[in-house]
Amino acid sequence: MLTAASADSNSSTMNVSFAHLHFAGGYLPSDSKDWRTIVPALLVAVCLVGFVGNLCVIGILLHSAWRGKPSMIHSLMLNLSLADLSLLLFSAPVRATAYSKGVWDLGWFVCKSSDWFIHTCMAAKSLTIVAVAKVCFMYASDPAKHVSIHNCSIWSVLAAIWAVASLLPLPEWLFSTTRHHAGVEMCLMDVPAVAEEFMSIFGKLYPLLVFCLPLLFASFYFWRAYGQCQKRGTKTQNLRNQMRSKQLTVMLLSIAVTSAILWLPEWVTWLWMWHLKAGGPAPPQGFIALSQVFMFSISSANPLIFLVMSEEFKEVLKSLWKWMITRKHPTASEPQETPAGNSQVLPDSVPSPESPTFKPEKEKTGSPSSGKEKIENPILPDVEQFWHERDTVPCVQDNDPIPWEHEDQETGDCDK
Repeated sequence: MLTAASADSNSSTMNVSFAHLHFAGGYLPSDSKDWRTIVPALLVAVCLVGFVGNLCVIGILLHSAWRGKPSMIHSLMLNLSLADLSLLLFSAPVRATAYSKGVWDLGWFVCKSSDWFIHTCMAAKSLTIVAVAKVCFMYASDPAKHVSIHNCSIWSVLAAIWAVASLLPLPEWLFSTTRHHAGVEMCLMDVPAVAEEFMSIFGKLYPLLVFCLPLLFASFYFWRAYGQCQKRGTKTQNLRNQMRSKQLTVMLLSIAVTSAILWLPEWVTWLWMWHLKAGGPAPPQGFIALSQVFMFSISSANPLIFLVMSEEFKEVLKSLWKWMITRKHPTASEPQETPAGNSQVLPDSVPSPESPTFKPEKEKTGSPSSGKEKIENPILPDVEQFWHERDTVPCVQDNDPIPWEHEDQETGDCDK
């Protein structure tokens, strides 16, 4: 009993001493073994679903780009999927490992770069959604004209997105480090007294620049794009392009709304931690962990929305599936039953040279329909031999240089 009481007192003392520490890199010391098991299991499930879904989307986009000129919308979608795939491959496993342990043992570099890399990818996704909304509005304004830009312009836009996204969370890289606290190695946000005011401003401006303003601009462009689709519903002559622009707008709007809803708990935790006052309540550990799971689940939700709502992706998937089946079973479609009266002769039904009814191609005369007549009306062997002799005699006579000398001899032979 004394041991249990002392353990509880130590646990409560540890929770009080850790209450005002700003953890980084996904490190979150927890006394509950359930959270150490549930959170990594959820992250593993999210990684598996998102990995398969993003690979499908990337394969479809690359296949579409290979068949035709890549458009700006497809390039931005590819950039969004690559950011999701990067999060699932490099960040989610680190968070799952950090949650499952009570001590940070992933090293100084991972501690310093973990939060920066996650927020770089998330900021790139947020800026990409704004660019997608802008291009979607351009497409909805004139569905008959594809928004197609040169490759140089596409690469310039993507490079600008990633450059801005990597600079915005740079303070997290500067102040994240490993520290020994209460005899335990931890990954913390260690802000010196000189930079406290700067980081206080950063804690307020960063959600505004990465979450609020991009969501506002994207909503504005999607609202205008949807209005264009509704306005052109009775005026456009090309209904197919009009329907595609409306489906594209609804799909991209669904991605933006889903991302905003799943990302919102993370920003609540962010603001709570950065504006935590002395003596104030800290965010619950379960809420912090689940907000991280929701943030990573965006990378699994986006490809599912792509594959479910996009008719173009469905068509590409169907064509790829048919191509895979034909390549896997190339001879499955060759043997077919020939109906009665069919004029086509299958390769398997051609007689071999050893068969008595086989005739070389050079001995066949007449129109191409003679093969059909021979199949429908088989020739008896005696009749075939008779006509064969009739055909060979004129050939000999034609080759005779003095046919007039043999006329009497042939007449005599006939009298005999």
